[in-house]
Amino acid sequence: MALNFANNNSLSAITSLPASISGGGMTLISEQTASSSATIDFTSGIDSTYDSYVFKFYEIHPATDNQQFAFQADTGTNTNYNTQITSSAFRAYHIESGSDQGLGYVAGEDQAQGTAFQKLTAGGTVGADADQNASGELQIYDPASTTKVKHFIGRSSGSHASNYATDFYVAGYVNTTTALTRFQFKMLSGNIDSGTIKMYGVK
Repeated sequence: MALNFANNNSLSAITSLPASISGGGMTLISEQTASSSATIDFTSGIDSTYDSYVFKFYEIHPATDNQQFAFQADTGTNTNYNTQITSSAFRAYHIESGSDQGLGYVAGEDQAQGTAFQKLTAGGTVGADADQNASGELQIYDPASTTKVKHFIGRSSGSHASNYATDFYVAGYVNTTTALTRFQFKMLSGNIDSGTIKMYGVK
């Protein structure tokens, strides 16, 4: 039986997909830039339009040294931002001098049905030196579901206050079957001095 493989010429001839096939991709919904901000809130545009939502954060710089960047979510028009979260977390780190490095689970960064803000950067970050910051992303899956918990995955790269590079991973779920309609981001102490967060919808 002969096998027909696609080549560059046949792929370049494709100009559109059939209606039954989704092309996927991300759509920018909104963008916010911090300026000595206590919080950054996304309170609209989160519904069943998209299968998942991605928050990309760029150059998050704390007003106070040695702080962590975190998020919480809420439902309807509620603004308590204390939904129950169960999560796991691990990190890699390496100091600029090369004398210290590691990789491992960090129990202090996870939650077990906790209602605190979920950390998106590793413990002890982020430094407030002029050049220090953290960047990364958070993806939340099917936040509009009214039958399932809401899974999320986060990853960030940060400049630690003691001059470490940190690579932080967190995943878990918001333990509610009520649709999530809003997300809040903040430093656990002090303001977000500067930085940008963009919210995308993913089909």
